[in-house]
Amino acid sequence: MIKEFDFSKEYGIVLEGGGAKGAYQIGVWKAFLECGVKIKGVSGVSVGALNGALICMGDYEEAETLWKSLTYSNIMNLDDEQMKHLMNLDIKNLDLKMLSRDTGKIISGRGIDITPLKELIQNWVDEEKIYNSPVEFVFGTFLVSKLKEIEITAREAEKASLKDYLLASALLPAFRNDKLNGQTFLDGGMFNNVPVDMLINRGYKDIIVVRIYGIGLEKPVKIPKDVNVIQIAPNINLGGILEFNSEKIQRNIEVGYYDAMRCLHNLSGRIYYIDSDLEEGESLLKLMKLNEAAKMALLEYYKLDYSNTDLIVRRFLEQACPNLATTLKLKRDWNYTELYISLLELCAKSVRVPKYKIYTVEELKRNCFEKYQKMRQRNYKLPIFHELVVKMMTI
Repeated sequence: MIKEFDFSKEYGIVLEGGGAKGAYQIGVWKAFLECGVKIKGVSGVSVGALNGALICMGDYEEAETLWKSLTYSNIMNLDDEQMKHLMNLDIKNLDLKMLSRDTGKIISGRGIDITPLKELIQNWVDEEKIYNSPVEFVFGTFLVSKLKEIEITAREAEKASLKDYLLASALLPAFRNDKLNGQTFLDGGMFNNVPVDMLINRGYKDIIVVRIYGIGLEKPVKIPKDVNVIQIAPNINLGGILEFNSEKIQRNIEVGYYDAMRCLHNLSGRIYYIDSDLEEGESLLKLMKLNEAAKMALLEYYKLDYSNTDLIVRRFLEQACPNLATTLKLKRDWNYTELYISLLELCAKSVRVPKYKIYTVEELKRNCFEKYQKMRQRNYKLPIFHELVVKMMTI
């Protein structure tokens, strides 16, 4: 995370390959548009190349509509319902005859038929818009016959072949691999799934890498000292690369948006998105003012001496807080602000405060209090440690 994002600069955006996980990149793009991030160029492979094309075309709403309408059958010549059951390991509802028939087709056809993906690219990609875009666009594929990576620069490629190359960039090993223009290609992400080098080699000094942790090799790249690389990455599992599930796609767009906002506006929190300007001294004061009975209970939980009530605050700060930092898996050089925010996040997670929203510290604390009161009315019991933290933060 950076301390302050510089909106005056122009950035190169790196889009990793990762199939259905690419919905996350659309959410990141939405945040870039809202916040006025200047995009100078895009590099991508596989789904990152397809999303790069959408960014160059410049119509976010159309791109979001496309992604939210995607189903398994929009990508592969397979039945949507059967794929949902298969992805959910719902053996009970699988049509085994249909599954056997489709498996036979995949084997005899040397891979999954992706005619729908070809048609999708033909219908949605506008070569003219990409060619005339102010955003430089470079993407990669792998030429099997020569065993080498191929970089395609949109402004230099023939317009008529641009769609073919985009398809070539997204040819996962599981897909049926028909020759394109007499040559065999493979997904560009298999050998360079995070193509930072494509932008560094073109002189970019400020680069944002959007990770989705797809399948493929991350090529070792030496970052020059004068190049600033920022990373936006999920801290949750985005699902499988072939999981073209509408609910998962919508969630991943939302996650990408908020993760990007965390970076652009330096939001606090590892789980929640907190707009905080808490200073170290203020955080220490907040910890000291926490409910005393709850602090005593926490000392007891960690088997620390709390017999002298005059020393409760001191023992809490000097002994309980380091224990809390360890339990919360904070870094060794943690500070009181990080500890306070982490306790607040654990409290919010424990009482199920909705995650995808930007909160101030006081808003999140108020939501925790309201949720906890409702839980108490229903006599809902939390695990002991979580109960102690919630009481300490809300009472």
